[in-house]
Amino acid sequence: MPTPEDAYAELRQVHDPEIPVNIVDLGLIYDVKINGSVVNITMTLTSQSCPEARTIPEVMKRRCNTLEGIESTEIEIVWEPEWGPHLISAEGRKILGIDEEPED
Repeated sequence: MPTPEDAYAELRQVHDPEIPVNIVDLGLIYDVKINGSVVNITMTLTSQSCPEARTIPEVMKRRCNTLEGIESTEIEIVWEPEWGPHLISAEGRKILGIDEEPED
């Protein structure tokens, strides 16, 4: 049975087409749980008007559904806590050329 870490590995293959950082390192994924054959993901987007708001979740579902034993992926998009640059990982900041971690 896959683990949340397996799902995170798949999610690291998903990128926002406008930002050269995967959605995990961008800080968009808040939680991943596996309940039987279902991956449950809680996430946000960089803004409520994100032009990729439909595409990114569909790509996420396709990636996670490739895991052995997974039949479906459910995604809940939340707006609290609000996304901000402080959620970008150290690896993401490096890719984007951001030298220091921003203050909250």
